[in-house]
Amino acid sequence: MDLRDIKGIGDKLASRIINHFGSQEEFFKAASNYEVYRLASMEGISQRRAVEIINTVLGNPSEEFLKTERAVQIYEEIVQRIIHYTNTEYAKNRVLLLGPGKNPELIQKNLEMVMEAKEKAAHLPRDELRNLFKNVNFSQATRPRYDTSKAILVESREDYSSLMDRELNQYAQIIHIQEVGSLDEFELVVYVYRDGALELDNTPNLAMVNCDAEDLEIVPEIVLSYYHENQILLENILKIREILGYPSVLGDVLSILDSLKASGVDEKSFDTAVNQAKERADKELEDAIKKVDLSGVEVLDLLNKGMSPKIQEIFDKILKDTVKKIKYDTGVSFDPFIQKYPLEIDEQELERIKKQELGKEYVRVFEEKVNAASQLYLLKGEVEKEIQDVLEFDYKFALGCFAYYYDLHAPQMGDGFCFKEGLHLNLAREDSSYIQRINYALESPDNVALLTGANSGGKTTLLETLAQISIMSQMGLPVCAREAQVKLVDELYFFSKKRSLDAGAFESFLSTFMPIVVREEDKLILLDELEAITELEAAVKIISSFINFIQDSESFAVIVTHMAREILKNTAVRVDGIEAQGLDEEYNLIVDRTPRMNYFARSTPELILRMVYEKSDGKLRDIYGKMLERF
Repeated sequence: MDLRDIKGIGDKLASRIINHFGSQEEFFKAASNYEVYRLASMEGISQRRAVEIINTVLGNPSEEFLKTERAVQIYEEIVQRIIHYTNTEYAKNRVLLLGPGKNPELIQKNLEMVMEAKEKAAHLPRDELRNLFKNVNFSQATRPRYDTSKAILVESREDYSSLMDRELNQYAQIIHIQEVGSLDEFELVVYVYRDGALELDNTPNLAMVNCDAEDLEIVPEIVLSYYHENQILLENILKIREILGYPSVLGDVLSILDSLKASGVDEKSFDTAVNQAKERADKELEDAIKKVDLSGVEVLDLLNKGMSPKIQEIFDKILKDTVKKIKYDTGVSFDPFIQKYPLEIDEQELERIKKQELGKEYVRVFEEKVNAASQLYLLKGEVEKEIQDVLEFDYKFALGCFAYYYDLHAPQMGDGFCFKEGLHLNLAREDSSYIQRINYALESPDNVALLTGANSGGKTTLLETLAQISIMSQMGLPVCAREAQVKLVDELYFFSKKRSLDAGAFESFLSTFMPIVVREEDKLILLDELEAITELEAAVKIISSFINFIQDSESFAVIVTHMAREILKNTAVRVDGIEAQGLDEEYNLIVDRTPRMNYFARSTPELILRMVYEKSDGKLRDIYGKMLERF
């Protein structure tokens, strides 16, 4: 596919998308990974447009089903409710791309997945999982930083060029053997040898690696940086997988990472150990020498030859104990003192030892990193799969939570629309003691019905509930009803209330509305008080003609109207009613919101007028009272 093959993408927009993603191939890769927000982040591309473009790439164009703006809005409201339960960008993108279809097998497969997810969500620690998901998303691709404390040493120009071609110079300085000066300026030197021609016996910070070694054996950070950068992610993925009972290699991965210790050598610890040992030895020497009894000959020898055997013996014993103590404190056996009183620290020897031990430690850490990188490199594929599995779980978990919290149930596919104890999603999470669930059916041969009744009685809510059940069923989702039978249709139309239209707008409406009847596709058409579009007499004729066309098709329609009597004069059609039965003690309408089939409900405007009258005061109450006298 070429970007320009997508409806609505011309040369200009295609160029902008390519510039945004870096290449056309990168865009299609992002689309296959459901990355809606990445496309929607472009200036001038809305979330809805981004969804349309990526759905087209994936072969899921939802606009074929949702044929009016209100139908699209109801669909988007459903999607936003589900997104509330997502935790990751991946899950959000997947939900945004979850569109209605008509393939029964795919719908049933998705429905079974959601019902299984609902059951699982009911028994999982949902709050704990959501907290863990706060630090879960795609893993970050990383590159190691350039390390100025490290050098890579090579023997030949050929090897130098080879490492440059492998771009290892991006991670550390590469030095040719002929350019070697002092290697002391580096903490670590990795000698990539071919013949081993360079004599570097007195270089404790030297690690030797064969020139045929893999990149990770020279720069293990190429592998390790990915794991260090994503360690918190991996820790959370492991915890989630443990909660879900999924197997994981991440325990081993994190153990390997924990085994990598930073340098265990602290230069200051050598200085501290030596200074403390000197202070202690000086005190011991002073006390011991005070007790020495020298003969005249020994004094003469001391003057002529220097150290007397008795004093030398004292120095030897105390220095031997001091060296032992230094080894205990530093782990290294060395004598950093010049025999004098008080003792003098041999700074050159001390620096030599520190350099030697630090070099050894840097080499040890490097070798541990190479070993760890070799193991982790082999696990990278499994790690990425485990991350992907958890991201996929978040998508299913969101659907499951949505179904769980809204108490959704699986619909059955049938030849009409019928539901029991249905509920609008806006009401599904309200206090159930104040909410009335409703029943309704629209089945052949009564594939068209007029819906009559009181204002504020729930007629529009019923239409929206029916639209939600239809859309959710074709999305492969359970619906907000205890039982439901749904016909899979090709198109859904929802025309909502409008103010009176001028001539131009009315013509535009007709050109959109009336062609519906000549389309052969199966449709669900929901019309909400279209009598407001023009004069009442014209509206009656338009709606009556429309009903006659739809009755002779495989489509279904519900029409909310206050003109049922007039319409019935022009055509025979089933009439259902939602009727207000009175006012309660607080002057609220008492309504049985389940429509009565084949029943002409009164709109009872006097009840609404009385409700307003009882809740008003002053002059306004007097006016409403005078109006009531006319009923």
